[in-house]
Amino acid sequence: LGLRAAGFPGAQQFRHAMLLNPDTELPAAGLRLMLAYLDANPNVGVVGPKLVLADGSLDKACRRGAPTPATALYHLLGLSRIFPNSARFARYNMTFLPVDETAAVDSTVGACQLLRGSTLAKVGLMDEDFFMYGEDLDLNLRIQRAGYAVMYYPRVVVRHHKGTSTRKDSTRMIHAFHDAMKIFHRKHYAAQTPAIVNSAIYAAVNVLCAYRLLRNRLRPDAARTVGSAPGQRI
Repeated sequence: LGLRAAGFPGAQQFRHAMLLNPDTELPAAGLRLMLAYLDANPNVGVVGPKLVLADGSLDKACRRGAPTPATALYHLLGLSRIFPNSARFARYNMTFLPVDETAAVDSTVGACQLLRGSTLAKVGLMDEDFFMYGEDLDLNLRIQRAGYAVMYYPRVVVRHHKGTSTRKDSTRMIHAFHDAMKIFHRKHYAAQTPAIVNSAIYAAVNVLCAYRLLRNRLRPDAARTVGSAPGQRI
């Protein structure tokens, strides 16, 4: 089973539902602050905290833009790193937003999210087509399209020790990671994208997957990861 194959069944029956990975450290007051924020903002469907890595640096996955074909291309070409303050080129990780200010985003990260139960009752739970990656992006995008705000809330800071579970079976996880890319594109963007562009996208993902599998195989076991960084998300 994937990490979230069950999709936290029954969550719609509750006032709130929380996703929290076992490799995170939620501060004592964190849940209370996030609950208070949701209760004070009925238009918000999901709120996610600021996540930092073990070295104190920002986990960039905690505030994401939807990976449209253009956004993903800018990221793969490195334009998001060259122009980190550009709302166009740096939308993948939204690095143009102030790190310590609350902001509307396309997605927070499933490692730590607080969701409104009534929102889940309307949009549904996690899509089980996603084995390991992409299910949080998919859910957040559906919440946003239903008219609810998705909010990055840096008043709460959570430490995230990424990659500890995915290193155990890195080959399988690399396949799951790139399969999720194709599933996400097929579900959300393929219908409005020309067929030749869809074919090019799927081919590019397959090439990227093959490259990362080869690179991973050449690394020592202790250094093997899923993407370009431990716990990378689509």
